[in-house]
Amino acid sequence: MPEIQIRPAVNTDIELLVALDHDYTSDYAWQMDIRQEESGEINVQFRQIRLPRSARVEYPRQFQLLRQDWESRAGLLVASVKEDLVGYISLAQALTPATAWVNDLAVKRAFRRQGIGSALVLASQTWARQHDCQRVVLEMQSKNYPAICLAQKLGFDFCGYNDRYYLNRDIALFFAKSVR
Repeated sequence: MPEIQIRPAVNTDIELLVALDHDYTSDYAWQMDIRQEESGEINVQFRQIRLPRSARVEYPRQFQLLRQDWESRAGLLVASVKEDLVGYISLAQALTPATAWVNDLAVKRAFRRQGIGSALVLASQTWARQHDCQRVVLEMQSKNYPAICLAQKLGFDFCGYNDRYYLNRDIALFFAKSVR
């Protein structure tokens, strides 16, 4: 495992962050099923399905707006290995009370599955405690099986969803963890 340095982003990092490959490959997805009963009861169920083949999934945000989004974020942390910028995590605050909200997490393709995403999420938990937050929420596409596995591995619990949340109309899944 490489030695990972985590620090707040500086202006000179922005171009490198935008240039990261934000797309990912997935063999699984979470499929949603909604049923409304005659009694008025609504049942929502998610199940993991295996895709017929590996799918490359495009990042759901517009790259030309990332710079602007990051300027409005409460926190933007970057990961580097031997001076090479290899990933980042962006955090919003004030969306919900006492909560740090992770909107973006990206790791350079050549450095994925080496603990960098975990290090960034753990750093976001430290950041959240330092900013008087009680929980961290991770937001991800229902097709982002690698991120779902990461959230579960780090002890985050599924806490909700929003249908057609992204511009591509994909479902957003939310996973939360207390940091107090």
